[in-house]
Amino acid sequence: MTLVTGQRVTLATDLTLGEAFGDGEAAVGFLLLGAGAEGTVEQVVEVPPSDEVREYQRLRALRDDYGHTMPEESRKALEGQIASLEPHWEAYGEHGPRSSVRVRFDNGYVLDTADETVLTAL
Repeated sequence: MTLVTGQRVTLATDLTLGEAFGDGEAAVGFLLLGAGAEGTVEQVVEVPPSDEVREYQRLRALRDDYGHTMPEESRKALEGQIASLEPHWEAYGEHGPRSSVRVRFDNGYVLDTADETVLTAL
């Protein structure tokens, strides 16, 4: 799902923010935002792929462009590096590019740098 600025969204799941801490008796800094809370997208920022995904892309391009000119041992070493990064590439392929979203909920609360998967477009 691709969210855009100005789009109305709802929280798809309960979201807990903060931690309970203190002297063992009192909880401080804990917030629960319930599923179904509605708001408006204020900003969408694409999250860059992980270092492993970028390295996989770089090595694949290297192999595809120059693999035929490499010595056999170098090509095998390159293939091994690519194979070790394959799970990261497959996971990225399943989820695709990710976005980070800032949402202003109708109750005034602002949620920043939230993964877009916790929101549903209205």
